[in-house]
Parts: sequence; structure tokens; C-alpha cells
Amino acid sequence: MNDEELLRYSRQIMLPEVDIDGQQKLIDAHVAIIGIGGLGAPASLYLAAAGIGHLTLVDHDTVELSNLQRQVVHHSAAVGLLKVASAAETLTAINPHTQITTVAEKLDDAGLEALARQADVVLDATDNYSVRYAINGACFRAGTPLVSGAAIRWEGQVSVFDPRDPASPCYQCFYPDASGTNLNCAENGVIAPLVGIIGTHQAMETIKLITGVGETLTGHVLFYDAKFADWRKFRLTREPNCPTCADRPQNSVPDSP
Repeated sequence: MNDEELLRYSRQIMLPEVDIDGQQKLIDAHVAIIGIGGLGAPASLYLAAAGIGHLTLVDHDTVELSNLQRQVVHHSAAVGLLKVASAAETLTAINPHTQITTVAEKLDDAGLEALARQADVVLDATDNYSVRYAINGACFRAGTPLVSGAAIRWEGQVSVFDPRDPASPCYQCFYPDASGTNLNCAENGVIAPLVGIIGTHQAMETIKLITGVGETLTGHVLFYDAKFADWRKFRLTREPNCPTCADRPQNSVPDSP
């Protein structure tokens, strides 16, 4: 790190759990964010600001006026532009040290797996179950941690699925069959700050995975009810017949403290 970077990240470096070594891990890290909408927008802002060295942004969609109520990485002038291009411009303005790679297309299974093998952490910020299953499968085949978030109406959830941990379930253990139950903001609505709360929590879990600080949500799901300011943390267990992760060695997941 040069002097400018030491000053830029000084408030993180002074944390004893992070220090110079932890900040360097962030700088050396490659994080892929799939979906640059309500969740991907705040997650990308904080990951770039925190010093992630390489962000890959994946989204084939363009910015619409109705996105601006919650997708805070995009601005009014970006309406009609590709979301990845709009986000890249904003993130570069926040932190020119972060390398931004944009992928403005739907990735198939092979493309998702190739991306997962390149990244240190993958964030799922999508709102489609079939895509979520594909991302989950790609991450488990690649052995790459997956930080999953979802938000709709007034409720959200965050979890971490880590194939490096034999005790970790995968997303399909959590949702074995979600056919016909897709929920999205366009059809159901969402209160604006909710996606910020969930997306920034995804960013925090990503930073913990990279630096090794604290305990991640691996083996648990965190639910948030915004109407009542209620957080609930539940343990997740592996499904023995899960088509994605059943062939891995299995250990028990420790209970929360």
C-alpha cells in the first residue's frame, strides 16, 4: 500500500482485527457480485469503499426510473444505461483503486462456474430461484463461498454457504424446491432502506470471509422484519439427499453461542 491508500483505509487499519495484513487481504481479493440491483448496489458501494481490489459486476439489465428508489449505485442520468456500466462509473468515482470488471450478459452454468473459480467470494443479489440454484451449484463445484441475500416487501434475509466447510449446507438445502414461488420487487414491492440493510450485511459477511475476522453466517440464516425491527437467527443443517452438496463429507454445524 502506498501513503494514499494507508490514509484512505486508516479507519479500518486501526482496528486490531484488521490491521495492515487484513487490509492487504481486502486489496488482494476478487469478489463477484451477481445482480446490480437493490442488494448488489449497496453491497458494491461498501465493498469498493472498503478496498476490495477487484470487483466483477454481472447484470444484463439496464437502469429504469423505478430502480432509483432503492438501487443507490445508479443515478437519474443513468436511466437507459447498462446497470454494470452505471455501477462501474459510480464505484470508480468512490475508489479508483478498485479494479472493476463488467459482465453485461446472462451467464450459463459453465460461465457461472468459471466466474466462481476466479473469485474469492460470490455474492448472490438476484431475485430468481432458478438463477440462485445455478449460482449455488457453480459455487459448490468451484469451492467458493457464497453470500446470499434476499429482500421483499418489509422482510429480508442473509446467509453464507461455504463449500470449504464440511458442515455448511448449501442454498438448495435451505430451499429444496422453490418452483413457482419467485418473488420480486416489481410485482410485490419493497421498502427502500430494506435492500440497503440486507445488501450492506452481505458486504460485511464478505469482508469477514476474506479477513477471517469473527464468525460468519455459515450454517445459519439471519431474518429481518423491518416493520418490527426484529432480527432472528436460525441454524441451517445439510440435507443428506441434497442434489448439490450430498456427496461432500458431513460434520455437524455448531449451535450459535
